[in-house]
Amino acid sequence: MPAWVGRMAILKLNRSTKPHAREGMGLKAFKMAAMSSDSPLTPLDPFKGIGSGGAWIPNNPHSERLRVYHFHRASDDTLVARVWFGAGTEGPPGHAHGGSIASVLDEAMGAAAWHAGHRVIAARITVDFRKMVPIGMTATIEARVEAIHGRKIHTRARMTDAEGALCASSEGLFIVLKPEQLARLTNFNE
Repeated sequence: MPAWVGRMAILKLNRSTKPHAREGMGLKAFKMAAMSSDSPLTPLDPFKGIGSGGAWIPNNPHSERLRVYHFHRASDDTLVARVWFGAGTEGPPGHAHGGSIASVLDEAMGAAAWHAGHRVIAARITVDFRKMVPIGMTATIEARVEAIHGRKIHTRARMTDAEGALCASSEGLFIVLKPEQLARLTNFNE
């Protein structure tokens, strides 16, 4: 098992679907704490300048579907994301749909590759679901690039709850875009 899979300090489980009613440290407080000078996490916008703003996973702190904040942990070169699952992700009653979990793992793995300088798209992802994710939960995702073989970028991610219990894990194969493919991305500014 890679060292990055080890437990990190994770915050109290947040179960309310109303962000103002959550106990413990919510996403905004987590982002502020991560920006303190003694935090090992650096805020990150891995896809800045890309796309038209109509992303499936919104960069919107008021979204009732998903809220995601990305960070970089330099000590082990890992992308860390905090994700809140709102009512708009519901699948089984009271729990997030597996597709929403797969989506945030896909995005985290792609973000880890982009942050490492690889302009990629997903070719294949696999997800192992280990635990149901209640609506209103804030999860932590850790993602990183595992191997590089030419244009093939292999990634891995894991999503845990506030107690560190594994909710889902994933592996991804991403392909580096050719310059002409990259040029076709809307609003791409490197």
